[in-house]
Amino acid sequence: MTEKLLQYLWNHKIFKHFDFRDVEKNPVEIIDFGKWNTDSGPDFLAAKIKFGGVTLAGHIELHIKSSDWIFHHHSQDPNYQNIILHAVYEHDMDIDELKNKNIPTLELKHYIDQNMLWKYEKLLNGNQFIGCEDIFDPKYIPAGFHKENILKKLNEKSNELEKSLKKFKNNFEAVLFHSLAYSFGLKINAEIFRQIAESIEFSIILKVRQNRTQLEALLFGIAGWLENPEDEAMQIWKREFDFLKAKFNIPNVQIHPKFLRLRPHNFPTVRLAQIADLYHQHQNLFSKVIHSKSAEELFVVFKEIKASEYWNNHFNFGKISNVNQPKVLSKDFIELIILNTILPLKYTYHQHHHEEIAEELILFYKNLSAEKNSIIENWTKINVEIPSALESQSFIYHFNHFCVQKNCLNCSIGLNF
Repeated sequence: MTEKLLQYLWNHKIFKHFDFRDVEKNPVEIIDFGKWNTDSGPDFLAAKIKFGGVTLAGHIELHIKSSDWIFHHHSQDPNYQNIILHAVYEHDMDIDELKNKNIPTLELKHYIDQNMLWKYEKLLNGNQFIGCEDIFDPKYIPAGFHKENILKKLNEKSNELEKSLKKFKNNFEAVLFHSLAYSFGLKINAEIFRQIAESIEFSIILKVRQNRTQLEALLFGIAGWLENPEDEAMQIWKREFDFLKAKFNIPNVQIHPKFLRLRPHNFPTVRLAQIADLYHQHQNLFSKVIHSKSAEELFVVFKEIKASEYWNNHFNFGKISNVNQPKVLSKDFIELIILNTILPLKYTYHQHHHEEIAEELILFYKNLSAEKNSIIENWTKINVEIPSALESQSFIYHFNHFCVQKNCLNCSIGLNF
């Protein structure tokens, strides 16, 4: 038994019966169980009981043992002066202060189904994919589950974006550039790519975007790759970078991306070249993605993006590859960019302008493919249907925020078991 579980059982009134009697066998009628208080102070506020023929209104405190009242120093705390009931799992000692005030102590262990405690213990200590895997059934998924999770996720992402917007003076276009860089960097280089993007004044990006070679040179130079040119293309990029550094007074900073544990098509050289092409091809990129009305419109923006010709037969500088083909963005990668960057920014932008866009964004998710990863594979193994990104994003969010953290008592699915 934990105090959190005891509070959960009290809040949801999960008892074998309600013929409550205090530790001295006096009847206690719970008229109102109170409002669960998740902040400091008594556990349940504004409760109402009938005890000794008198109706009492006030707060209820719950503990595993009666003695916890002493150990938690409630006697000295003014927040606990209006207690009308002390409810405990196990009564191990009398509290003189409460007895003197005629405040009843209610021992709950005989009112609780012990099988439920065993089930809860199993949920917390199981080594399965999710604690409730043995009893999980998709029929328990509540209506609106996926939409609710998506909106929670968007709100979390929006809070992160708000911090960036504050840092960059509400420049949405600059924050889009930084967010795209983060996504193009994938897991290994996400933060490094963001640092590269943020190290360049976005006004400079706007000024050089019409010249793809200069934009590449700017990104490659900041990445520290142009110090010792190995071929003609590198010499051109170095000249352009040196020119841009002098023209725009760019600080002498180098931020080195990583290559380790990456497939060649995800090498930072290729991904930075693709970012350069994206901003070269779409001079009004921000407007296109923010005002897009469908996933198909967004695919049009990204599907023609590719690294410059040099990268057709290169994955790294000066090393010709046996593979000779354009380095385009795959469908899976485009969907990743849309999910992780575009949709959160669209949501945040319209929130800023007090425009309702939730239902429109839900359609975007429905029209994007479900991710393919180990979390989704495990959900499908327990008979969950995941036809689109709406479901996959929802279940990933739920897994990370509830299953991993063993937050079973607040799980909207578990409430229906």
